[in-house]
Amino acid sequence: MLNSFFAACGMWRLNKVRHKAGGHANNLEELRTKRREKERALRQARRDRQLVSKRLLRNEDEEQDTMEVTPGEQDVVTLFQKLHHGGTEKEAFLRPLSKALRNPSAQLTFIKLENSMHLLVGLLTGSDARCRLQAVRCLHELSHSTHTSVASACLPATPYLLTYLSGQSTKFTELCLYTLGNICPDSETVKERLLAQGIIPALAGCIQNHRHNLAVVEAAGFALFQLLQSKDAAQKVIPTVLASSLPSQLLSVLTPDPDFGLAPAIECAWCLHSLTSSSEDHRELLAQGALRQCGSLLVSLGGAVADGNTDQGVELLVCPLLRCVGNLLSSCPAETLHSQLGGVDLVAPLCELVVALIHTLPALARETAWVLNNLTAHSTESCSALLTLNLVPRLLELLPFSQGINTMVLRVLANVAHKKKEFCIQLAELGLLSAITATLKMADQDIVTLSLEVLFMMIVSSPQTAEQFVSQGGLSVLEAIQYNSDGEMENVTGSPDPIPGQLKEKERL
Repeated sequence: MLNSFFAACGMWRLNKVRHKAGGHANNLEELRTKRREKERALRQARRDRQLVSKRLLRNEDEEQDTMEVTPGEQDVVTLFQKLHHGGTEKEAFLRPLSKALRNPSAQLTFIKLENSMHLLVGLLTGSDARCRLQAVRCLHELSHSTHTSVASACLPATPYLLTYLSGQSTKFTELCLYTLGNICPDSETVKERLLAQGIIPALAGCIQNHRHNLAVVEAAGFALFQLLQSKDAAQKVIPTVLASSLPSQLLSVLTPDPDFGLAPAIECAWCLHSLTSSSEDHRELLAQGALRQCGSLLVSLGGAVADGNTDQGVELLVCPLLRCVGNLLSSCPAETLHSQLGGVDLVAPLCELVVALIHTLPALARETAWVLNNLTAHSTESCSALLTLNLVPRLLELLPFSQGINTMVLRVLANVAHKKKEFCIQLAELGLLSAITATLKMADQDIVTLSLEVLFMMIVSSPQTAEQFVSQGGLSVLEAIQYNSDGEMENVTGSPDPIPGQLKEKERL
């Protein structure tokens, strides 16, 4: 079912033509394709590091304008003068002005003109709906500027942009949201003003009012994510977000729409990732079923990826979901884990996901193994499932891989070994001992150290395991380690309190 869903859905945006393309259909399609590729690249970069990006929302008729020469500074001055002295023809001047403001130097020229922003705000708040739409387009073009001074110049308009989020016009609301999201990262002053003006309750109300319009929900998710990236978000932004209805609204969006695509769910998942990586206390999110909802969608998407379906950018939704689940697991009490997961079985899907991603997306495979580690670190049931479902042999096949994948897999196996002596015996029977003999020969010192810890637990659990290790030539391997380390690791295998490989770190972008 999911495979047909992903085959049917668009890459990011609703694949619907709002305006007739005329004779430029091929050029417009090429422009739309490039735009989607750029948005995909931005989301891809966000997966790898903290990234605050800007978005430009244009219709197809506006895409056509980008193929023409962009007006310069003098055009902005001329259009401003015409607007200032014009009568009923203001809309006719606003259209070319929004196009002229795509020029970076023209943007600076415009904000330096006396009363320019006052005029624009006046048109934004006027009674003419067409002028309001064109005025917000001008603000939207300004918000995309690379000059931080332009964002500050837009501040007089922000109270009205926030007020308009409760409106009914989808196109107008989208423009307001992307404009607000674009100016958030440019200045701490702008962020503080937006918070004081009530951007968080405004976003919550916007998603509530437009919950069936996924284009608006996507834009709201983008604006919220931008706001959550401030350095002091943990102190000034996130407590207010958690106290609002936004978390439950974000969770409700984690059901991709077959006609619209993955974009709204991706935006909301990244917002949830920002919330889960901000603190150790996730009681509010856990109480709202965040672990169950994220885990359930992760299982479904993991099945699609395991079947080879990554064509629609599925991994860009899998990534924030993995980090949400991993962070929530790290703070979820062991005694409530079963109830928090709500019957969602993560063990087998996570193993399948690691195997499916190992060659194409190794970084994401490592993060999947990290989540599996956090799951097994305090859940005996999950460790038992790895054994009863015969998943250990699949994990052993991953130990030769580098990029931190083998380290995470070893930690998972260490968690299993740490839980019960019976588990250690079963691991040895499934081939872990010979696999450990191989990892002890690796150049990575972390792998060697962790392998020694796992080996110690296995040897202590059963005398037969020690004899088997010796018969496989294990003593010569240990002697080589001792010799090469100049005695630094001489007493590792005799440690009375081995580290079981539990890792409950928080994954941050």
